Amino acid sequence: MMDILYVILLFFSGSLMFSQWIGLLLKKDLRKMNDGNPGAANLWQTAGAGWGLLGVVLDFMKGYLPLAILIWTGALSGFILVPAAIAPVLGHAFSPFLKFKGGKSKSVSFGIWSALTDFEVSVVYALILALLLLFVKLFGINQNRRTDAWMAIVGMLILGGYLMVRGFSTQIILIWILNLMVFIITNSPMLLETFRRSIGDQTHSWK
Repeated sequence: MMDILYVILLFFSGSLMFSQWIGLLLKKDLRKMNDGNPGAANLWQTAGAGWGLLGVVLDFMKGYLPLAILIWTGALSGFILVPAAIAPVLGHAFSPFLKFKGGKSKSVSFGIWSALTDFEVSVVYALILALLLLFVKLFGINQNRRTDAWMAIVGMLILGGYLMVRGFSTQIILIWILNLMVFIITNSPMLLETFRRSIGDQTHSWK
């Protein structure tokens, strides 16, 4: 019974849409600006780096702190870690405070991986994303929301290889699979736009 309550608590923690609320305090509805994402990235673009950084920290902490405390105290262990760890990510992606719509869950994902692996996996993922960004810059690829979406997905796939090579537990691998699935869902509009543009370009070239 307590395990179920912990999962609900973690989902609720993840569903707290700090960046959207900060935006509203600044009289900026993030859902109506840029890509409509109510997360820290859009807050950064809309209100500036200072407010954006605050959004990143709060989104990170809502994934990290509750989960870390429950792990440290021994309240969570074994396979219950799988639903418990993914709960904040799902809460952010499908927040009941926004009629079960939400953000892309990148910052909160860094939070849960920091709690699960004492920051190891989140640091590795950050390095992977940095290398992907360097690749984009070196090859002159236009960096935009579609590129960012693909980097998040490709980076998570590469991270899965790291987890397997390092021999992480079955629970960790399952959490990674679920996290990847959430990333695909939350980034699906940008992924589909890439395919539509690609098909459109091919159709144009055939004329």
